[in-house]
Amino acid sequence: MNDRSSEVINYTELKFSREQGFFDKSKGIRLLIGLLFVFSLFLILHFREVRVEVFELNSIAPGYVVAQVDFSFLDEESIIILRQEAVRDVGKIYQLSEKEIQSRRVEFENFLIYNQDWRKYAADSTFDEIYQGIDSVEKVLKQLRLTDPRTLHKIKEAKLSSQYYFIYTPADLTEAVILPEQIWGGVSELAFPSQEFHKEAVDIIIGYFQQKSWLIEEDSSIERVLKRRIRSYIPDKYTNVRAGSRIIDQGERVTARHIAMLQAMKKAMSDERNLLHPVTLLGSLFMSLMLSGICLAYFRINHRQILESNRKLFLLLTIIIITFVIAKSLEYFLLTSQANLIEVIRYPLVVPFAAILLCSLINSNIATFGCCFLTIIFAMTLAFAYQGFMIINLATALVVVLSTRSLRRRKEVFVVCGKAWFCSVVVIVSLHFYQNTTWSVAILTDVLSSAIFMLLTAILVVGLLPLLESAFRIMTDVTLMEYMDPNNDLLRRLTIEAPGTYQHSVVVGNLTEAAALAIGANGLFCRVSTLYHDIGKMITPQYFTENQQGGVNIHQLLTPQESAKVIIDHVTEGVALARKAGLPEQFIDIIKEHHGTTLVYFFYRKQLDRMGGDKSLVDEREFRYPGPKPRSKESAIIMIADSIEAASRSLDRVNEDSLMELATRLIKEKTSDGQFDNCLLTCEELAIVKNVLVKTLVAYGHSRVKYPLQSTETTSEQAPIVDA
Repeated sequence: MNDRSSEVINYTELKFSREQGFFDKSKGIRLLIGLLFVFSLFLILHFREVRVEVFELNSIAPGYVVAQVDFSFLDEESIIILRQEAVRDVGKIYQLSEKEIQSRRVEFENFLIYNQDWRKYAADSTFDEIYQGIDSVEKVLKQLRLTDPRTLHKIKEAKLSSQYYFIYTPADLTEAVILPEQIWGGVSELAFPSQEFHKEAVDIIIGYFQQKSWLIEEDSSIERVLKRRIRSYIPDKYTNVRAGSRIIDQGERVTARHIAMLQAMKKAMSDERNLLHPVTLLGSLFMSLMLSGICLAYFRINHRQILESNRKLFLLLTIIIITFVIAKSLEYFLLTSQANLIEVIRYPLVVPFAAILLCSLINSNIATFGCCFLTIIFAMTLAFAYQGFMIINLATALVVVLSTRSLRRRKEVFVVCGKAWFCSVVVIVSLHFYQNTTWSVAILTDVLSSAIFMLLTAILVVGLLPLLESAFRIMTDVTLMEYMDPNNDLLRRLTIEAPGTYQHSVVVGNLTEAAALAIGANGLFCRVSTLYHDIGKMITPQYFTENQQGGVNIHQLLTPQESAKVIIDHVTEGVALARKAGLPEQFIDIIKEHHGTTLVYFFYRKQLDRMGGDKSLVDEREFRYPGPKPRSKESAIIMIADSIEAASRSLDRVNEDSLMELATRLIKEKTSDGQFDNCLLTCEELAIVKNVLVKTLVAYGHSRVKYPLQSTETTSEQAPIVDA
């Protein structure tokens, strides 16, 4: 019946005003828009993160992963093994019980006080000298450490002080032991390094402690320090992996070592790219030009009207750049987060945002192409699991496109996003089952993250839509619903100042909506714009029949030229009122075109009769509307419905036959007059419009059952019976 492509073109044209200024027509601005598109495409293609398939720790790998380049990675498992081997030779380290050292000192002090025989042996030594020697021995004994030869060797390798270390390993820590003589010799050297002490005094002190048995205990803190120092000297182990080597086998459980290898391979691939190398720059530029050429070819073949309007091109570019910025910002946030969110949020939903804006502000065909284009670009450039990311974004975007065509209120954006989220849930579950991961925590995190993304998308779209509509002067269905509000200032004035015209506009609006929907035109636009098509009659409402309440017809006091001028002026006055009220340019087009360049035939004929039927004496231009002729299907339908509804009021009998005859005659006259030459209506569509208008008018004019008059006689229950 009607060509789908022409329907889409018609929808798009109604959203944008036909009035084109310098910005719309300038070829220089068009070139700048094209260069900006290529540049933005170049940036997102060139500065991309290297994509390496990401696996969850302890998950089962769905397929093989092979090294794409030569790389080295920090082999933490090997480092751990080497460090464990390095400290394997570290044995026990022992020390004397500090409590026992204190006890032995007290015993020796008592010996000095109560047994003065020491003075005979060390006649040259004083008590103070002996007491000072005890302090030195106590200090050494507290620092004394006992261990095996290998541990002592490790201590020296670790560059720790071995001054107070001696080779000795006790058999049993629960029993006190007498330390070997060589240990006391070392203690003597450490405690009495100078010639300040007499040999006899030294012999007395060392001899006393040497004959005592000592409790030995393990020094765990020193052992930990030694092991930590030995581990710190083990260098990081980097393992080389050759390109083509298998990193993960299919069905293998993913370990921390696998993840480290994947991250190292990603870094190696990033370093190998060398973003500033001329070849890399040329590659990104050629890719950008190729993709831009594909877009140019698509629009040249399917949507040439987009290329002819800088405003539409700039709107398209604005939406794409906003989507690019959101996607790259999201990628940067996920990659740099301390919580490693890239492992949790694997399938960010970005494309549905652009889908809603493109479908609402332009049309569904361009939205579909834009979704496919953006999905491919993001799959190429963003560091997400490309398979799942591409499927879920494309599926949800297409659901959005299918749901947004009927969007008439801003709150319905949340309903559209809800449908898209439900689709994403189905896709997520399907992907997990396809990868044989069944039910897991990952499914819940994916579902929850997709819900958050769709909620944020709805909020962002609701906030941006009014701004873009205002900035680019776009009339969407949401805008139309707002203008249908009867509290609009112009509509309130119309109901008060020209009530007949308002009723006429409401009826014509309903007629045009039914006819437009029948041929696939924009019925909502017809209904809403028709409410404003006769607002110019508010200036002189009494000159129009529908507002006259009987009495003298004011046109009887005017010449035909004056009457025609008053009637015709309601178009220009309506345009002035509409511009003052800030109505969309598309409504103003309807005000201009709903009469086209038709003839005000009643007054033209009246003037012709006054001139004796001589057409040469009558200037037909004085009786024609200024136009232009209808340039859209909707405008032509409004013209037809407006004339048929007005003329139907003059019929003596309103039935389907009389209305069909009237409609056929009026459409034929307007067709012969060339009023439909500039619109897209076909003959088939004209016939459908005529039939729908006639049937709708018949339904409006249906008759009712005549009710009998109520008797004025009262019943016996209402009043007493009076005898005649």
